[in-house]
Amino acid sequence: MPLSNQPISRVAPFVMRSRLPAVGTTLFTVMSQAAIEYQAVNVGQGVPDFNPPTRLLDCVTEHLHRGHNQYAPMSGVVALREAIAAKIERCYLRQVSAQEEVTITCGGTEAIASSIQALVHPGDEVILLDPAYDSYQPIVALCGAGVRRLPLLRPRFSIDWQRLKEAITPRTRLLIVNTPHNPSGACLSAADLDQLAEILRPTSIVVLADEVYEHMVFDGRTHVSVNGHAELAARSIVVSSFGKTYHATGWKIGYCVAPAELTLELRKVHQFVTFSIATPLQYALADFMTEHPQWESELPNFYQAKRDYFNSLLASTRVVAIPSAATYFQLVDYSSISDEKDTAFALRLVKHHGIATIPISPFSEESPVGERILRLCFAKSDTALLLAAERLAAL
Repeated sequence: MPLSNQPISRVAPFVMRSRLPAVGTTLFTVMSQAAIEYQAVNVGQGVPDFNPPTRLLDCVTEHLHRGHNQYAPMSGVVALREAIAAKIERCYLRQVSAQEEVTITCGGTEAIASSIQALVHPGDEVILLDPAYDSYQPIVALCGAGVRRLPLLRPRFSIDWQRLKEAITPRTRLLIVNTPHNPSGACLSAADLDQLAEILRPTSIVVLADEVYEHMVFDGRTHVSVNGHAELAARSIVVSSFGKTYHATGWKIGYCVAPAELTLELRKVHQFVTFSIATPLQYALADFMTEHPQWESELPNFYQAKRDYFNSLLASTRVVAIPSAATYFQLVDYSSISDEKDTAFALRLVKHHGIATIPISPFSEESPVGERILRLCFAKSDTALLLAAERLAAL
């Protein structure tokens, strides 16, 4: 009998069981798509609209033509890991092993995801400090673990140390700290790190320090890194991002610095997630870091000028800028304009006023009652910042 004439046996219906049933498309994707759809000026997503340094781009071209186009080592190109180790010693006075303690990742997001998966087991708990970057909790959920979310104290978005102490249980495996903090721009101080070390001292909790905005700290402050705190560094994975530092978010290159024991576990996961990262880009970054070690020290002035210019424009609007000590984000209070929740107000802005912003309530399990705050990004051209301010002023 021809195959086309054979009877078809009954097939059981396919049932999809989601690993993340409560998770949809990220807020950043939704708002960026809306910005395109409504032709809005996008001061929401944290994407610079200017190019990386010209010399860095030239380095990429050079390495493309030198034949650096095959797989890089799983842990990263040696020259780049050595450049990172040199930077950490220069900036934070800590010596790390490029071979055993530095790993190149597919951006900060993969660094965070691989770190969580390497450390967290089913039944463990992870402490998040709200507002928290939206990738943290879904990765914890994929590990079969739970989270305890602690709100940061307004208006400075500081840690409530007593609540942190009370949140620690025998099941607590990991604490995620983000400094400089997205979305608020708040930074941990040296005293904060000492306090954190004291609280964690009697525990076996590991710290995952998300420091991707480490080189965007303003007003004469310096970034206080977990890398520079010997006691915390011994129990931490510190994450950073070349995309943020070199205006190259599309390259998706980041790195982790951790003690050898933690790095070994991280790499067990990393090798099966991405294995290795774009080879010519790694060589180019290594060259640029070696040739221009002053770049990270010049970056704060560049972004502080952007922040100050944008805030001068916002002064003519009815939104109130909340002081930003770091990152390339500026929070604004819009309560004098509307009582709408931030998600509804942000959608109205993009649809009817041509401005794409990011509401901050989705960063938290529960936002303070009556909080009316949006996050704006000033890593944009002066023209885009002026246009955004003009549209806000028209509200």
